[in-house]
Amino acid sequence: MSTPTTSTRGARYRAYEHRSERLATVVAVLWLVAYALPILQPDLPAPVRTTCHVVRTATWVAFGVDYLLRLGFSPRRGRFFLTHPLDLLLLVLPMLQPLRLLRLVTVLRLLNQRAGTRLRGRVGLFVVSATILIGFCAACAVLDAERDAPDATITTFGEAVWWVVTTITTVGYGDYSPVTATGRVVAVGLMLAGIALVGVVTGSLASWFLDEVRDSSGADAEATRADVAQLTEEVRRLREQLAARPDTP
Repeated sequence: MSTPTTSTRGARYRAYEHRSERLATVVAVLWLVAYALPILQPDLPAPVRTTCHVVRTATWVAFGVDYLLRLGFSPRRGRFFLTHPLDLLLLVLPMLQPLRLLRLVTVLRLLNQRAGTRLRGRVGLFVVSATILIGFCAACAVLDAERDAPDATITTFGEAVWWVVTTITTVGYGDYSPVTATGRVVAVGLMLAGIALVGVVTGSLASWFLDEVRDSSGADAEATRADVAQLTEEVRRLREQLAARPDTP
């Protein structure tokens, strides 16, 4: 049974998440721009590069404050700590540069919250958004890691995008492949993401087929019940007519 303190914390937690949703979306988009711009345009002027670095640092601080506030407002702090490991990992990403793409978790979580209430609509929006965001950031990450490496085959953004498409779809032509440790870490994450997204799409399609079959079966059963009821009514009327006829000698 919830105590008044727990109920109050739960209400504050929900109110905070509702108020901070739009601001968190803006912060996540700012991080994405500040992360990708120096990679796509390596010849940016020094002031612009410095600005991007400041924005990335500011978003890291904002993610940290958001995590601490949600932890403080949570009615069950221990459970929140155990069930949000990726949110906590976001705070140590400056020390784990190959894992900084996990900040996409924040973007994807916000997109999932903004999706419709119907499960299939939420799954569809989440899959499309996740595929685009993961693909774009993976292309930026592998390009950043590979561009200046000796014997690198991925040196342009177009080559990085082609590599992402062949990897996330598990085709893997092998014409482009990472040679650095960071690039291979990104490749492993992209492979796992591709498998997960294929599983989500397959599950969603299976659910859609089952719903269609169920609806079709329900419609057929309803039609059958209506036919049986109509035949029963006709038999009843025939019996009444036969019962009303005078007996013949």
